[in-house]
Amino acid sequence: MLRLERIRQKGDNRVMKGYTGTLPNGEAIHYVDRKRWLWGLSVLFPLQPFLGIWLHANTGNEAWLFLGLLLNYGLAPIVDWLLGEDTNNPPEEVVMQLDRDPYYRRLTYATVPLHFITLVGSAWYASAAGLSWWAFLGLAMMAGMTAGLAINTGHELGHKNSKLEKMLSKLVLAVPAYGHFTIDHNRGHHMTVSTPEDAASSRMGESIYKFARREIPGAFVRAWGIEKERLENRGKPPWHPDNRILQSYAVSLAIAIGLIAAFGWAMVPWLIVHHAFAYWQLTSANYVEHYGLLRLRDENGKLERCEPHHSWNSNHIFSNLVLFHLERHSDHHAHPLRRYQSLRHFDDLPQLPNGYFGVYLLSYVPWAWFKVMDPRLLALPHIDGDLDKVNIDPDARSAILLQYGRDKLVEPTIGTSGTA
Repeated sequence: MLRLERIRQKGDNRVMKGYTGTLPNGEAIHYVDRKRWLWGLSVLFPLQPFLGIWLHANTGNEAWLFLGLLLNYGLAPIVDWLLGEDTNNPPEEVVMQLDRDPYYRRLTYATVPLHFITLVGSAWYASAAGLSWWAFLGLAMMAGMTAGLAINTGHELGHKNSKLEKMLSKLVLAVPAYGHFTIDHNRGHHMTVSTPEDAASSRMGESIYKFARREIPGAFVRAWGIEKERLENRGKPPWHPDNRILQSYAVSLAIAIGLIAAFGWAMVPWLIVHHAFAYWQLTSANYVEHYGLLRLRDENGKLERCEPHHSWNSNHIFSNLVLFHLERHSDHHAHPLRRYQSLRHFDDLPQLPNGYFGVYLLSYVPWAWFKVMDPRLLALPHIDGDLDKVNIDPDARSAILLQYGRDKLVEPTIGTSGTA
């Protein structure tokens, strides 16, 4: 039987919590999560707007309120590049123990109120600090960027079966007013991921800006349809109080009313900008996670099972530590209930050239994104240049066939990992 115990590391006076198990051959193994305490970065990361607020309060320079742009799109990709990748995995024999360790769950619980604190604190400062209009909206942008992390927190919690975690997911998704996310993600995206039918799977040749116009409304429409069907099967109308989307939206409405009552009507444009930038963070993640990847159908039209190679993966250390391991997305889709600390790396997976913050920045320049990612996509072992195995944007198909048709393909010059 596997059991949790404290293991004293050789040559180290500290006592570290570890996990012990038995291999099929009877050999005992011990595993220590050396990132155990570093996962606290995911808890603290939503508070980053307060650093810019503190610097502005001490200097009067409104440019400090945009510090989040430098941290996320300047510093984070560099740190990811310097620290490199972590391909270590917890042994399968201890994954169940690791999943059940309450410490990791408590970190996600603790993150939920911090998202509310960031929202209210940033809104208060925006209204009280006498900011110029551009700094006022800039602070809304920075708070909105971190509210995108609330969707990530809701993502981790919303995949779990406990009533507490599902309730916390609905609450935290109220911060960016994205209460339909869990319904669409769990019952829609995970079912049709990496297919042309999925609004949250980007296609080869599709820019992030075109993708956003399809993904953002598509997620809401699909979620509403799923929830409407669930309620109708229980003999209830879609506008019933049991509608899980409306429950989260009700909290969002209460937040908006509270902020307007406390800080004035200027909160209306502030919240619009805040929510828009939160949505953009989710769109950025969805865009890079499945770009061009395609699940095939057999001769009867049956869709193949979702496998790890149907998601782009990243093992870059820093961005994984601040995103609850979101970037080990391949294992997440293969095992949606598995908790963040237990997600594994697989060899020969589609690998992104940097952590999410770096590839987000790359995706915002479509020609650069296509130049880096299209050859990387076609060089994947399970595709090997076969465009029939790629999810292609119909509007870009002719140009892609002309550029990458069989007679145009050359020996791939990049692998599935590393940099392009």
